[in-house]
Amino acid sequence: MKIDILLGLQWGDEGKGKIVDALAPEYDVIARFQGGPNAGHTIKFNNTKHVLHLIPSGIFHEGKTNVIGNGLVLDPVVFRQEVESLGIDLGRVRDRLLISVKAHLIMPTHKLLDAAHEASLGDSKIGSTLRGIGPAYTDKTSRGGIRVGDLFRKDFADLYKTRVGEHLRMLKGYGYDQNLQALEAEWFEAAEFLKQFNTVNADYYIDRSLTDGKRILAEGAQGTMLDIDFGTYPFVTSSNTVAAGACTGLGVAPARVGEVFGIFKAYCTRVGSGPFPTELNDEDGQRMRDLGNEYGATTGRPRRCGWLDLPALKYAIMINGVTRLFMMKADVLSSFGEIKICTSYTVNGTQVSELPYCLADIERLNYHTMPGWNCEISKFQKWDELPAELRSYIKYIEKETGVPITIVSVGPDRWATIYR
Repeated sequence: MKIDILLGLQWGDEGKGKIVDALAPEYDVIARFQGGPNAGHTIKFNNTKHVLHLIPSGIFHEGKTNVIGNGLVLDPVVFRQEVESLGIDLGRVRDRLLISVKAHLIMPTHKLLDAAHEASLGDSKIGSTLRGIGPAYTDKTSRGGIRVGDLFRKDFADLYKTRVGEHLRMLKGYGYDQNLQALEAEWFEAAEFLKQFNTVNADYYIDRSLTDGKRILAEGAQGTMLDIDFGTYPFVTSSNTVAAGACTGLGVAPARVGEVFGIFKAYCTRVGSGPFPTELNDEDGQRMRDLGNEYGATTGRPRRCGWLDLPALKYAIMINGVTRLFMMKADVLSSFGEIKICTSYTVNGTQVSELPYCLADIERLNYHTMPGWNCEISKFQKWDELPAELRSYIKYIEKETGVPITIVSVGPDRWATIYR
């Protein structure tokens, strides 16, 4: 057996949670491989909306094992809040969830460092969610992090105090002072709650599961254009959001990767700072935001909106080796009379279809315009029911990318998903 990977191809918020939830019945194991509480995977069923930050999106399915992989950074406080908000009996959650002992922990001082650093940037803010993600990954890279497995060590208190001491010296350098006592009391209580759950060497567990013939789906967070190496640096996240990140975030050899499912919206969105070539600062952009409810599931911040960017989409497909595309939120464009797709950029007077090193070098965007479908599609459940204009839009994207679109989402609910 090989592990399938599902990830976002834009700047995050593509709708990964909904699709993982929809695909979960086909898999035995659903495993998150990177990110942390900066993720917000939204699932809606039975007229109830659930937002998951750390827990894999297969948690609502009986008999499925969900794994928090070593590539995540885990905040015990957020984890406890999330578990308690699921509406599932605690014992059943424990039965369905495994946590890698190698996943790194977000400490209270990580959040303070995040806030202090972002404040120090002034007008050049990265757009951090202030959840402590960056500082936690920094500690991991500098070999000073604390992991889930450390919670069970006899010398954990000493490890914690040493790291906090280093953080406090850094905070002093920022001129940032805050009483830690209240934050730490909540954190240690949540850490004890976390210790009630089953921990595992996720790399061995994944390997044994594949050997035993189990089907595994790796669930990514954020999106390709936010990858620390291949995204719009420095306005990126702190982890590898691409398919290769599933290998390092779960301990899976590249040869054991099967399908790579790439999710994208029928248009583009971005939260926070950073380049966004097709952004619309007009009525069309605001209409996309309102119709698509484009406000961050984690931060609540309004998302910037724009037309589909084909050069960026092709780049993400190339980097990830995408084998199938899933298009989300086609219903949001239902009221537009015409639809535009960015097909290339003009850089230094030359038309190019590749992403330039610096997106600020783009002088002009070149668009292809297609007729809109101008009808409500959220009740449709079959491909043949979709309006001809939408099917033409899909076929155009397939032709340009060379990858089939096999799922089209026409609404937020589980059932509002069309399979081809």
